[in-house]
Amino acid sequence: MSAKENAAVGQLLELLESRYAIRVLWALKDGHPQTFRLLQDSVGSITPNTLNTRIKELRAAGLLGHGSDGYNVTTLGADLLKRLNDLQAFAGKWAASQNKVSAVITEKKK
Repeated sequence: MSAKENAAVGQLLELLESRYAIRVLWALKDGHPQTFRLLQDSVGSITPNTLNTRIKELRAAGLLGHGSDGYNVTTLGADLLKRLNDLQAFAGKWAASQNKVSAVITEKKK
């Protein structure tokens, strides 16, 4: 990977590592626009100030837009979410493996 590509990946990860950034995008993955209040409820336990900050950052990055019906992902945001779709399948496998590890540790403590 070139230095330019590394820099781009680093910038994207920095944006997505911001608290709740991925959750905001994930809440909009179905393609239906959401109002600020509905988006706040969809993300859960996010303060209005933090949500407003994430919205501004994601809009500036071209991943989120705002129309008459509310906030939605842009074409670029939808492309990112499509690429993150495998996360859902991986999360299920990972959670199952964590349960197995927990069971083994619990058994060893007995």
